Amino acid sequence: MAKTNQSDGRVSVSAESLASSARAAGKGRGLPPVDQWNPPFCGDLDMRIARDGTWFYLGTPIGRVELVKLFSTIIRRDGDDYFLVTPVEKVGIVVDDAPFVAVDFDRVGADLQFVTNVGDVAVASPDHPIRVVRDDKTGEPSPYILIRRNLEALIDRKSFYRLVDLGEVVEFEGVDWFGLTSAGQFFPIIPAAELSD
Repeated sequence: MAKTNQSDGRVSVSAESLASSARAAGKGRGLPPVDQWNPPFCGDLDMRIARDGTWFYLGTPIGRVELVKLFSTIIRRDGDDYFLVTPVEKVGIVVDDAPFVAVDFDRVGADLQFVTNVGDVAVASPDHPIRVVRDDKTGEPSPYILIRRNLEALIDRKSFYRLVDLGEVVEFEGVDWFGLTSAGQFFPIIPAAELSD
């Protein structure tokens, strides 16, 4: 079990011990039911997910892909905070933007099927909506797709450019929007009136 270092609020649990708990909890069952677990909060772990999807532990990138994938199965978001959760411990981590990055997509019939940097697959649909947030100052878009529970993936730039090529103008809630359609659902990106000629 993790122990909190009283001086700085960090926990003295290692990534390996957390991984062992995660392996034991999720063995042979698909994604662990982290939303059903209520272990005690053990403090913050020095772990961070950068905007590009790189995981850092103690300031160093985690190079083992299988370890990153394992940790990605035990992420939980409560409000605006992110945690790694096992049946016996809950530790806070820092997520710069979204916990996942959608690194590619395919057109499957009329659907858009995304894959993330940790191997999750999701078809854009009412259950996995696409949303676009625009920076207040620059207007730069940040597109996301909901992957699981309340966890999103930032859609990477190359994929977003490909998506824009597939976009269309549709009347949505009484206004013409440029956006995407998948699984029979339209996902608005930008009001058509704001498109540059």
